[in-house]
Amino acid sequence: MEITCWGSRGSIPVSGKAYLKYGGDTTSLEIRTKNNDIIAVDAGTGIRRFGNKLAEENVTNVNFIFTHAHWDHLMGFPFFKPLYSKRFSFRMHGCPFHSQFVESILATVMAPPNFPVKYDDVKAQMIYEKACPQRFDIGSVVVTPIPINHPNGGSGYKFDEDGKTCVFLTDNVLGYLHPGGRKFKDYVEFAAGADLLIHDSEYTPEEYKTFIEWGHSVYTDVLQLAREAGVKKLGLFHINQERTDEQMDDMVDTCRQYIAEQGLNIECVGVASDMKFEL
Repeated sequence: MEITCWGSRGSIPVSGKAYLKYGGDTTSLEIRTKNNDIIAVDAGTGIRRFGNKLAEENVTNVNFIFTHAHWDHLMGFPFFKPLYSKRFSFRMHGCPFHSQFVESILATVMAPPNFPVKYDDVKAQMIYEKACPQRFDIGSVVVTPIPINHPNGGSGYKFDEDGKTCVFLTDNVLGYLHPGGRKFKDYVEFAAGADLLIHDSEYTPEEYKTFIEWGHSVYTDVLQLAREAGVKKLGLFHINQERTDEQMDDMVDTCRQYIAEQGLNIECVGVASDMKFEL
């Protein structure tokens, strides 16, 4: 299983010399199975570059999974080049909400006056799965959803293939319980033993005092989750739109120092655009 990050920024895309290392695009992940099945997770602005890559490959089928419907996770969808090619077929999985969630939300993104090209003008084949089961298969990967702690709800996901596990929990707050969310211990159980945990790490403890109900985590809480879950690698994700490369490096260094002091066997990185993980 190969995981590629095409965008890890939170809330809004950013640009400038202070954001070169980690990138400015919002959430977009690509997961490739051992048999080259492709899973696209969310459609933030990073999906534009992902789409450009797919358009150059001999690819026809892509699976889509969404975490939730906030704008920064959808705004790149109309700029996803394969949408406008008849050779592509997209299987849109029904998570995280009701059976028509994905189709209605994506149609709204492209509805006038939001975008000049209508959803009805998409040329790719769109196949909609009506349900969000407790677990489902995409090729050789088993996908398990879990509700996230976030305003308006949503899902995190576990991806298992050949005994290797990636857990993706963006827009998930560990210090506050939103309606429909889960307790800290539930996320510990969900991520237990994961080879890779990619988790929302938007705030410092000082910042969190102001944004406690906004649905994003303090990075030190995420580190504690990784410790209790016994994960092998931790990726700090959903980087605050104001967080410079230097500030993000400081966060990662703080985590690594704690890991070393406690004698933990965890590798910690800040998840940057174009970063790849091989499991």
